[in-house]
Amino acid sequence: MIELAMSELERTLFVITSLLTQSGYEYAVMGGLAVRVHSIPRPTHDVDLTVTIDRSDLPKLFASLESLGHTIAGSYQRGWVDEVGGMPLVKVRTYLNESTGIDIDIFLNETEFQKSYLARRIEVNIGEKSLWVVTPEDLILLKLLASRPRDLLDVADILFTQGQLDEVYMQHWAKELGIIDRLKVSFKDT
Repeated sequence: MIELAMSELERTLFVITSLLTQSGYEYAVMGGLAVRVHSIPRPTHDVDLTVTIDRSDLPKLFASLESLGHTIAGSYQRGWVDEVGGMPLVKVRTYLNESTGIDIDIFLNETEFQKSYLARRIEVNIGEKSLWVVTPEDLILLKLLASRPRDLLDVADILFTQGQLDEVYMQHWAKELGIIDRLKVSFKDT
């Protein structure tokens, strides 16, 4: 397995977020990169974002991404949208060489939960760059939605490092999302 240098992942993140900002799209970084902001840094090899964009604007976004060297699968170009955890998404890939690339998962801001966490996003500085990132509460909820072993470890780390969190907010959305039992177990385990 080839290890990606952080600079390649960060460069990809900054290129994408700069494009989104210049194009007037609201976004929030989530996933492993947000874990680095709110918890114990860990390796990650992809970029996860939620973006406020109308589906009719996706071809324009895809064209901009392709002009920067990113690749979009034909199925997405033809209008297909995937779904993970009840949230719509499209995938983009940046090839670093013939066998190595960085996946970029762009979740489309279409659910009430997504609208909530984009409204709550926070601005952070990474080096000289400024990025919008989901809050630790929303990151926990997103990780509990996915509930893979790595996600559950991330939740434990976030709870350990963050201290005081808005538990009322998290309980509300955990009930709405059908993950209240997962949230209760996470709090019990910390």
